[in-house]
Order: sequence, then structure tokens, then C-alpha cells
Amino acid sequence: MTAELRLRPVRDADLPHFFAHEQDPQAAWMAAFGPADPTDRAAFDAHWARIRADPRVVNRTVVVGEDVVGHVAAFPVDERTEVSYWIDPGRWGRGYATAALAALLRELPQRPVHARAAKDNRASLAVLRKCGFVVVGEDAGFAPGRGAEVEEWVLELPAEAAEQGDH
Repeated sequence: MTAELRLRPVRDADLPHFFAHEQDPQAAWMAAFGPADPTDRAAFDAHWARIRADPRVVNRTVVVGEDVVGHVAAFPVDERTEVSYWIDPGRWGRGYATAALAALLRELPQRPVHARAAKDNRASLAVLRKCGFVVVGEDAGFAPGRGAEVEEWVLELPAEAAEQGDH
């Protein structure tokens, strides 16, 4: 089913889809570290304008057939590269997050690559592990999507995983 999935650069016309995906309360809770107010379209637009203007950020729209099903990104955090993804909750459970992340990782020459997932977000942790990430630490921080402090796993895709083709 994921054979028809592809990544492409983000277009202006994709943004309403991304905004709609963020309106799902379950998705916001699972992501935990999303926007403080997912209904604030002005903040959403400002966020996307900022990250689309940053040449260090790799943003891709996840498309299946002609449908926008989410987005995936790689971005700098201090000296590290981190990845994130958001898939339309109506499309969960079909392998799209794993396929999209794997496709993005093929575009990225740098290793290691890092990711974070709320400790109770088993689905995201499974996606990351399928793509070769391993847990290397723990952290906690205030999660706007939950309005509380949330413990998270810190994961890394090591250079050796890319060399061995583990993702």
C-alpha cells in the first residue's frame, strides 16, 4: 500500500491540509510537542513561513496518489539534525509514517540523525525503530499538546545503521 507514497517539496496548497491534520485532538495528544494552540491559524502560518524560509530545514509533503497525507522534516537543533513527521490521523496504521521517514532519510547525507518521541507514543517509537533508530537517552519537557510535562525518549540513527542499510 505504501508503494504509491512519495515525497515532494512543500507547496502553499499543502498548508491547509497540514493545518487540518493538526486539528485532531488525538493526534495533538500523541504528538505532545506540537503547537500550543493548534486552532491558531496565524501562528501556524507564521511557523510554516519561518521553517520554509530556513535553508537548513528539509520539509517534504507526503503524498499518496494525489492525496496529501502528511509531512516529514529534518531540521537543526543545536549541532544535531532531528526529524519529525505528522500523518493525517485518518491514515494511521497504513505504514505511511515509516515509509515517509525512510524516504526522507535516504535524502539526508548526514549521520547521526536524532528524533524524540513521548514515552507513551508507542506508534511513533515503532516507526523510528523500523527506520533504524535506537534509544540513546531520556528527556522531559512541557508538552503544549498535553498541557503538562511529558517524558520522552531521545533516539539516534547512528552512522553504522546507514552504512549497513538497516533503515
